[in-house]
Amino acid sequence: MKNPIFNPMHTRLNTLCWFSISFLVVLFFSTITSASTIVQISGGGFHSLVLKSDGTVWAWGLNIYGQLGDGTNTDRKTPVQVKGLNHVTAIAGGVWHSIALKTDGTVWAWGGNWAGQLGDGTTKSQNTPVQVSGLNNVTAIATKGQHSLALKSDVAVWAWGRNTYGQLGDGTTSDRNTPVQTRVIKNIISIAGGGYHGLARKADGTIWAWGLNKYGQVGDGSTTDRVSPVMVSGLVDVRDINGGGDHCIVLKNNGTVWTWGFNESGQLGDGSTDNRSTPFPVNELRNVCAIAGGGDHTLALKSDGTVWAWGSNNSGQLGDGTISNKEIPALIKNLDHVISVSCGGQHSLALKADGTVWAWGLNKNGQLGDGSTSNRNIPAQINIK
Repeated sequence: MKNPIFNPMHTRLNTLCWFSISFLVVLFFSTITSASTIVQISGGGFHSLVLKSDGTVWAWGLNIYGQLGDGTNTDRKTPVQVKGLNHVTAIAGGVWHSIALKTDGTVWAWGGNWAGQLGDGTTKSQNTPVQVSGLNNVTAIATKGQHSLALKSDVAVWAWGRNTYGQLGDGTTSDRNTPVQTRVIKNIISIAGGGYHGLARKADGTIWAWGLNKYGQVGDGSTTDRVSPVMVSGLVDVRDINGGGDHCIVLKNNGTVWTWGFNESGQLGDGSTDNRSTPFPVNELRNVCAIAGGGDHTLALKSDGTVWAWGSNNSGQLGDGTISNKEIPALIKNLDHVISVSCGGQHSLALKADGTVWAWGLNKNGQLGDGSTSNRNIPAQINIK
């Protein structure tokens, strides 16, 4: 990894987009008991996670710091169950750690912890889950780098872990091994983590960002790091947000995708390799229903169930059958009926409507879960028990 409300007045196109993806979701849940029980996927830096409908979490890939949570530090080329963890409703993978949200509103974490990214009040890494201290009533979680974010029911954001560039948004650059409240912003409805920055979406559709801004990833038109949240310039009517290693992605209600930040590998999808400090639309991409950011690549899921990718492709993480970078979106080969996508550092994941999980890209540590350590430049199905 690189220096790792629905509105009925929106266009008919947007309505069709949501209708199509809703149909796929209904199809997925109608087959979940007979085909599979996977309900969420998440890519970490060099590992992968899935959440099953029974509330258990499974993981595979690099495990040097215990980020697979199976009680060992052994890499796994096929999925293993995270120990002692159940009643989970959401998962998220960081570069070297993992987090999970349980039905009781508590957050649990495992893996690398030298910057306090497990939030348990220590800096000791753990290969089984530990509870994040003093955090309850949580409704959403996010991580991408070495810090984590949580959204509570009072619509305030809390953060912990690495804070070198202000990515916790608490007005300081001090690492935190227990959660601290992010400053200024309230009325938040969704959150996302980047490699060294954070993102939040407010109920009014505006986006706020903080942390490292060397490449413009805070989106305020500057390259000045921000230790407290600032509003991203010129963005309204946003439906979803996601962070990459050093770039940001948002999905607007009209089905278009906008990006900003680092662009050396074309991960902004605007046809160039120029960094951008304010949002810019991705070239000729419409009818998008979901987005995901990797280390230096980006994915978009369209309403027809196809997945498009752009940016770095040195390990095949774009899934188009090549290892050539793409500065505009390319169709991922042999993949359809997808209902969810996620990115790791240099690998990608997709969940199909039939409940199967597919992966492609870097596989040095078994993060594709196909039993091998061979990179894949087209999607391969993962066998999950």
